[in-house]
Order: sequence, then structure tokens, then C-alpha cells
Amino acid sequence: MPYHVRIAETDVAFEVGADESILEAAMRADVNMAHECQFGGCGTCRIKLLEGSVRYDEFPMALTEEEHAEGYALACQARPNADVVISPAAKGMEFAPAAVVQARVKSIEPLTADITHLTLQLPEQLLLDYRPGQYMNILLQDGSTRSFSMASAHLPDNMVDFHIRRIQGGYFTNEQLRAMQPQTPLRIEIPLGTFCYHEDDWRPLIMVATGTGLAPIKAILESLLDNDDCPPVSLYWGMRTEKDLYLSHEIESWKGRLYEFNFVPVLSRPSADWQGRRGHVQHAVIDDFDDLSEHAVYLCGSPTMVVEAKSLFAGKGASLDYLYSDSFTFQTPVALVT
Repeated sequence: MPYHVRIAETDVAFEVGADESILEAAMRADVNMAHECQFGGCGTCRIKLLEGSVRYDEFPMALTEEEHAEGYALACQARPNADVVISPAAKGMEFAPAAVVQARVKSIEPLTADITHLTLQLPEQLLLDYRPGQYMNILLQDGSTRSFSMASAHLPDNMVDFHIRRIQGGYFTNEQLRAMQPQTPLRIEIPLGTFCYHEDDWRPLIMVATGTGLAPIKAILESLLDNDDCPPVSLYWGMRTEKDLYLSHEIESWKGRLYEFNFVPVLSRPSADWQGRRGHVQHAVIDDFDDLSEHAVYLCGSPTMVVEAKSLFAGKGASLDYLYSDSFTFQTPVALVT
């Protein structure tokens, strides 16, 4: 028996078959819904159920039980139990349409032993309009994609840059990336995703990143530099060792340019000489904040961190309506690597 799906505050509606997810049905009906991995790992397709309920064949990795109880769902895995009314998680925000273009490598430089700073030159005719926090897809010849978040709010001369961690055995990061030179062509799709700053929240910000999940958060914070409307900002960045903190000096320079800015690097495998915080970044946050009910929280990095942080922060009063996340997963043939 098919069920009826309606998107709130629009005239958009479609039917979902018995063996379809909400996203599958939307794509069949040519209804545009934000999505990426399509296996429940990234959270891009997060929606809120205003009416009705859904079920899952297997509970998705990028959704917590707390979110499920609050009425949130992942469209790529959710199957309706009845007619439903849904609202996109990025309700009220507009995003520029993505374009497929031929870019060229402008520069490629090491940031650490396994993290590369890649800068691309986009075609002159492309009028790039993206929200800091969004990402691009690199379209590979075998039909697969690799996704990387823009690492700067905006660069001059139609350029974009990325922080790319090498994945052991990874086809793109371990082979193709190593072979790149300036002027190497890359076919890309840009911009994509809904992870971005929600200025209407008017709440103090807690930004939490692991690894190169710092890239989209860096882009967001750069967009707030010297902004009189910037709320208080706390940035927690989790890495393994001191040498992995490839951007710490630049981040420290933001003090005085972001309102009440507090930067807390957290290392899971520090040397004996490390004087800063140790352990996991999500635990450092809950050690520092007894009450998160008045904050907006942005999470980006490993799925393990994102899922645990959501649960821990909800236990400290964080509202899931003001909790935004972008987790990355490693999946063949499609990978989301922030």
C-alpha cells in the first residue's frame, strides 16, 4: 500500500511505495531533496516528521535515538508507516544549484604527513555562490565520487580550497591525489550540502571538529570574522598529536576577531610534554558546559564522534533543533570525506 508524503508549507507531495524509502520515492517523483551517501551514514538527508511515523530496516548510523524520539528522520532510510508530513532540516534556507564543471589544480601542498591542502581554479564563467560549510564532489572516471568540504569562506579569482586526509589504501587520496600537479584537470560538482551557519538562531556557538572536519567549520568561522553580529564562539578541535594541529596558529589569530572566542585543541595521543586537553573532543565539551540548552552546536568529523556527541549533548540539554552535523564516512564506491 503506498503512502502519501507532503512537504510542509509547500504544494509538493508524492507517494511512497511499500518497498521504497522517502528519498527513493522523492527521486522517482523528481522532487529535489538534499542527500549524499544514501546509506544513512552522513545525515545530509535529515528531515523532521510533523505528522506520521517511519520505520527502518536497520537503524541508520547518522541518527541518534534522541533525534528519532524528537521526530527527526533520515529520508534515505526512512519508510513511512502511514501518510506523513515532513519538513527539511534546513527549512527556510536557500542554496544555489550545483553545477558540473571542469576545474584545474592550482596548487597542492602538504599540511601534515597525511593531510594535503588542495586549491582548485574554477572556470571564469562560473559564478560560484556557496554557503561556507558546503562541499563539492569530485567525479571520477569510474562513475564514483569523492566529497570534500570547502575550507575557506571565499577565495579570490574563483578559487576554492580543501583539506584532504590520505586514506590508507584509498583509490583517490592514496593514488590519484599523489599524482596530481598544477593544471591537472578535475571534473567536479559544486556546491552541495546543507551544512552551514544558521544566523537566525541568535545563540552562542559551540563548534566541534575532529580531523579535517575542521575545514567546513573554518569556512563558517571565517565568514564571521570582524562581524558585529557574531555570537560568542567556542571551537573544540580533536586531533591525535601535536604535529597534527596544522592550523592552530591561524586559529589563535582569530582571537579579537570573533566575539568571546575560545579555542580548545584536544589530543587523543599527545606527548608527555603536552600541556593542553587530552582525550576525546566531545568529552571536553561536556566537561566545560553544564547546560547546553541555550547554545547552537555544529559538529563535523568522524561518525563515531558525531553520534556520541549528539547523545552526550542532548543529555546536557542541547536542543536538537539547534544541533547541526556533517559526518564523513568511508564507503566504496561512494565516499564522503570531509
